[in-house]
Amino acid sequence: MHAIHAAALLVAALSGTPAHACVVRVEQDLRDVEYADVVVVGRIANYELVLDPVARQRHADLLASPELLPKTREILEDQDRFLTDYARFDILVDEVLRGTTSQKQTVTWDNSTFGEPDAMQAGSFLIALRDPHSPSPPLRGPSGILRDAVPGSLTVLQAPCSRAFIFESTSEEAGLVRQILGPTDK
Repeated sequence: MHAIHAAALLVAALSGTPAHACVVRVEQDLRDVEYADVVVVGRIANYELVLDPVARQRHADLLASPELLPKTREILEDQDRFLTDYARFDILVDEVLRGTTSQKQTVTWDNSTFGEPDAMQAGSFLIALRDPHSPSPPLRGPSGILRDAVPGSLTVLQAPCSRAFIFESTSEEAGLVRQILGPTDK
C-alpha cells in the first residue's frame, strides 16, 4: 500500500504539480533586462490562460484511484493550476525600446514560479521579452523551473522565483529599466 501511495505522489509531482514552484520569492534584479531580446511599451489584449488538458486528465485519474490515501486526496483535491499551464496574449506595441517586433506581437508567459493571474488590468505596460533560444536569466532562488510554453514564441522575461518584467509604463521600475537600456534610436 505504501508503494501505491508513493507512486501516486510521484505521478502527481511529475504530471500535475501546483503552479507555485518556488519555496522563496527572490528579489527582482532589474539588470536582468539585459537578457531581453525585445523590450516594448504597449497594451495587453486578448489575455487568456492556456490550461493543460493532459495534466488535468492525469490529475482526475489520480483522484479517481481507490488506492489513493485520504490525506493525499485531501491535499490534491483543491489543485486547479499546473506547471504546464501558461498565459498567452497580444501586445499592441506603442514603442520599441530594444529589438524589433511588429505592432501586434503575440507572446506567452510561463510563470511557473507563482502562477499566472486570471486576468490583466488595462493600461500601458513596459514588457521585456526573450526568445526561447536566448540565454535565460540566472537562477537566484532555491528552486524554479524554466521552460518554453510554446517553442519559438517570444515569452515574458522572468528569472526563476522572481517577478516578471511586466511593469506599468509610468512606474518607477519602468523608468529604471529605461535607464538601464539607455537611449533608443527611435
